[in-house]
Amino acid sequence: METLSITELKSQAAANPGEYSIHAQVATLAARETRSGKPYFEVTLADSAANIKLKIWQDSPGFSKAETLQEEDWVLARGFWSFNDYGLDARDCELQSLQDEQIAAVLAGDEATRAKQTADYNDIESSIHGISDPRLKAICELFLEKFSARFRRSGGARNLHHARRGGLVEHVAQMMRCSKALCSVYGDLNQDLIIAGVLFHDCGKMWENSYPEQGFKMPYDFSAELMGHISFGVELANSLWKEAETKEATDWKMLEPPSDKVRLHLIHLILSHHGTYEFGSPVLPKTPEAMALHHIDNIDAKLEMFATGYLEQEILAPGVQKKVWALQSNIVQPLGKAEADESGKE
Repeated sequence: METLSITELKSQAAANPGEYSIHAQVATLAARETRSGKPYFEVTLADSAANIKLKIWQDSPGFSKAETLQEEDWVLARGFWSFNDYGLDARDCELQSLQDEQIAAVLAGDEATRAKQTADYNDIESSIHGISDPRLKAICELFLEKFSARFRRSGGARNLHHARRGGLVEHVAQMMRCSKALCSVYGDLNQDLIIAGVLFHDCGKMWENSYPEQGFKMPYDFSAELMGHISFGVELANSLWKEAETKEATDWKMLEPPSDKVRLHLIHLILSHHGTYEFGSPVLPKTPEAMALHHIDNIDAKLEMFATGYLEQEILAPGVQKKVWALQSNIVQPLGKAEADESGKE
C-alpha cells in the first residue's frame, strides 16, 4: 500500500479513491457521540505541509487504537480514502504507532515541501539584500539574524491560508515576488519600503501561529492572544529599529528622508495591511505602498485558498466544487493554458 504525504493524499483521493496510508502527528483528538449515542473519535492529523480531520467510528479497525492515543502522538493511518459530504474520509481506517526513524522522516517534511520552502527562504534573503535604503535593509537583516528559525517554522494563518509549518515563509516570499512585479509597472512605488513591509506585516504570527521545533500541533500563545499579530508586529519592528539605529546612529542621521519618517511609514504598513477596521486594522491604508501591500496580501491569501479548496472541497459537478468559506461561493476549476502543437501553432 502506497504511503503518501497528506497533500498527496488529498490530490490522489479526489481523483482516484483507493487504499493509501499516511504518516502524521495527532494534532487534536476528541471523543464524540452521534445523536443516537454511537461513540466515535474526531482526530486531526498533521504533517509538514497539511492536515486532515477524520472520524474514527466504533466499528472501525482503528477505534481501539484511538482510545489509547493522546495529542502529539505519531501514527500511521491506513484505509480506503475518498471524499464524501463531510470531506476526506478513510473507510475501515487502521491506526498504528510510528517508530523513531519514521517520526524523524515526517518531521523533516516531504521532499517537495522542503525544496519549495528552501527556495522561498532564499528568495526572501535575496530580496532583502537588494534593498537600497540602508535603514530598511538593516532592520530586515536583523530580523532574519534573530528570528530565522522561528520564522521558518511558523504558519501563515491558523486555518484559512498557508496554515502549515513554514507557510509564513511561503506567503512572504510570494508576496515579495508579487511586490517586485507590481513595482516594475508602478514605478513611483517605494519598492524598498514594500519589501520591508511584506517581511514585517505578519511577523507577529511567529507567536500567534508558530509551531514547536518537534511537532505539527500549533499551540496558542498567551501574549499573542492578548495582543494579536498586528500589535505584536508593531512592537517587534519598533524594537528591532531601535537596536539597528543604535548601531548605525551616526550614518542614519545623515540620510534623507529622516529615519523616524521611514520607521513610521513601515509601521503604517503593518498597522493597515488588513485594509479595513472590521478586519482588524486600527488604521486604513493611507499611502500607495500601504494600499499595494494590502491588496498583495489579500491576493496571495485568496489564491492559496483556491489552491487548497481544489484539494479539499467536495465535487458538486464536473469542474465545480463546494465553496471555501472565506471565498463565499462555490469554486470552479480554472481554465487550462493553451498548448502549442508540434508545428508551433496553438
